[in-house]
Order: sequence, then C-alpha cells, then structure tokens
Amino acid sequence: MEDAADPILNHPTFRNAAHRIGVGAWGIAFAVIAFFSSSAPAIAESSFPAKQADRLHALGRAAPTWAWIRFCQKQPQECRIDRSQPERIALTPSAWAILQKVNEHVNATVLAVTDQDHWGVFDRWDYPDDGLGDCEDIQLLKRRLLVQAGLPQRALRIAAVIDEQGQGHAVLMVLTDQGDFILDNKRDAVLPWRQTGYSYIKRESTNARTWVALGDQATPAFTANR
Repeated sequence: MEDAADPILNHPTFRNAAHRIGVGAWGIAFAVIAFFSSSAPAIAESSFPAKQADRLHALGRAAPTWAWIRFCQKQPQECRIDRSQPERIALTPSAWAILQKVNEHVNATVLAVTDQDHWGVFDRWDYPDDGLGDCEDIQLLKRRLLVQAGLPQRALRIAAVIDEQGQGHAVLMVLTDQGDFILDNKRDAVLPWRQTGYSYIKRESTNARTWVALGDQATPAFTANR
C-alpha cells in the first residue's frame, strides 16, 4: 500500500491527531485510502448536488483584516493570485468527493480553539500544524490539502461571515461552475452558501491580493471564533 506521496495522509496535522488520540497513521490511512478506491465515483454520484447553487457576486473592494495581511507577509504563496488558473472549478463527482472528504477529515482531526487560547493573541492566521486552530486556520489547511489534491487555489477563497450567533467567522468558499459552496468547521456537510444561514461580508479576491465585499453589513474587525 503506497501512501508516501499522499498529501492528506502525510500532513502533520493528521499525524499529530493520530498520535494525540492514540490511533496509528494506518488507522487514518484506511479511511482516506478507501475514499480514493475504485468505489469513490459511485459514492460521489450518490451525494452529488441535484441543483446548482447561486453565485455570490462581489460588490467591490473590501479591506482585509490585519491578521490576514500579517499572514500574507509570512506566507506570500497563500495570497498570491495566479490568473492562469481558472476562477471556478468544474464541479465533477470526483471534485465533489474530494471537497467532502477533506472537509470531513480536517474537521475531525483539528481541535477548534480560539487564537487567545492557542497563541495568546486576539487574532492570528496560521496553519494548525499542531492539531489546534480556529476557524480561519482550519480553512487554510483545507485549502492547502485541496490544492495538493489538484484543485486551483484561485477558486478556493477564505470568506468572512457573521454566523448564527452574530459572531465573526471564517469559511472556505469554493467557486464552481455550479455555484458557490462552503466548507465549514462547524459542519461536515458541504453546503451551497445560501443554506448555511450565515451573512456573507467579504472574501479574498480572485484577481488581486486583496478582498472583495459581498454585502452591505458592517465588516467585522476580525474573522475568528471557533
């Protein structure tokens, strides 16, 4: 069984999580390898969205958070826009299966904690390589794994929302030819953006190293809660 090149299995977060809960790497490997087996297309077809989702159109430029700016200074490759990449992905059954599995596995293996509890600061963006992170950290890991799985980074945008409790929150918005879908650490289901119950404020741009506005509500000063 060859797993050496599998970016999901070998990401430090999954190995740290396995160690933390007393499960060997092969326990995690079994579930992920099963997903990539020949039965995956049938599984993907059975849960493939029956209807298209709406596209959430940008309304103009928006100011990024300071934590995002600092993150981009440390990790410029995460914020660079490659215009040769498609702005939207083709939402095939295989792409849909990848979105579902990455969302589910990251949610299961990263413990959600606030930046204050994790780093001792109010707002910080970083990879949850120690198995701990808040909402934007978790979405950054999902994006990294999706890119390593072959999806274009340009179509995977971090978005700031107001959640059901009226708090700032971050999700990963996947721009597809069938509409915009959301990966969220609060649920394992990948949903059309309208079905999350969130108010969408702004997201990373697909054309420049900046953000774009998605609504007319006041922009939260930070994106993070759990």
